[in-house]
Amino acid sequence: MSESTDPYVLSPTEGGRLLTGAPWTRLAIVGDSAAEGVTEPYAGYGLGAWFDLVVPALRTVQPELVHVNLGRRNLLTAEVRESQLQAALDFEPDLVVAFCGGNDAFRREFDPDAVEEQLTALFEPLSATGATLVTSGFFDIVGNPHFDPRYREVARERLAAISVRMQAVSERLKAVYLDMQSHPTSREASIWSGDGIHLNARGQAVLGTEVIRALADRLGNPVR
Repeated sequence: MSESTDPYVLSPTEGGRLLTGAPWTRLAIVGDSAAEGVTEPYAGYGLGAWFDLVVPALRTVQPELVHVNLGRRNLLTAEVRESQLQAALDFEPDLVVAFCGGNDAFRREFDPDAVEEQLTALFEPLSATGATLVTSGFFDIVGNPHFDPRYREVARERLAAISVRMQAVSERLKAVYLDMQSHPTSREASIWSGDGIHLNARGQAVLGTEVIRALADRLGNPVR
């Protein structure tokens, strides 16, 4: 299988067709390493992050689209808010992608209520601008062969708990939420980087495809 034959991956051209009528011209990306696009090669796939699929697809509809990626690895949700929120607001986006929360799951003391509060504090100001907000739950790491098995079940439970909170906050704000935990590739080893944490090039392509499909659905366009 390769990028061109993967049933879960769109090309930018295919993505552009799905995004017919998309109004967005200013995209801001905030978050941690998931937003930054930390990845590694996977045979048959271009070495690109999820936004390397999404941005060209959007530009097939709106060639003047500009974007800024403020994402930085190793940040907790509170740190994303403290270091990126104002810059994102100053950019005056009409589309925001916020990928964060994963690092909160790996803290020694885990408090899902506190994480939900931080997600709300980050998402509410972004949504209040009128921009379309895109958020995402987490892939199920049960199929991740590189994640330390000693901590896999605890990590799965915590990531699932944050995904539930993420979805709840997103629905309250009428954001576009990606349910990656139930995605067909979620239990496949082929989406994971060797560090056991990040998505490889295939995983990034799958994630980018789901961003496009979710935006197409928000537009009311048919999604295959």
